[in-house]
Amino acid sequence: MSESEKPVSLQSYIRLCGVVFLVVVCTTSAMIATSFSHIGEGWTLKVALILAIAAVNAFLVAGYLMHLLSEKKLVYTVLAFTVFFFIGLLGLTVWATNGFPPGTATH
Repeated sequence: MSESEKPVSLQSYIRLCGVVFLVVVCTTSAMIATSFSHIGEGWTLKVALILAIAAVNAFLVAGYLMHLLSEKKLVYTVLAFTVFFFIGLLGLTVWATNGFPPGTATH
């Protein structure tokens, strides 16, 4: 029997969901506290910290509550393609920011 085929008791699953929920509440509180704190001179450090906390939060939700840590290779392949194309679309958007067609008025 492989690791993914082991039976899971309901009590241990509920305990895991409770722990993940508490950690998500704590990370959300940390993001709010960071936004109101006086860290550094500008807002760039705040934004970097909030994004780092949000990445931990997203990993917990996607990994444990959405069961992506126990998924098969196909799901990871689809997720990798999604991330690749999302980054590509963001790059195309940034690259074409000032690319206006000839003869059009710019603001």
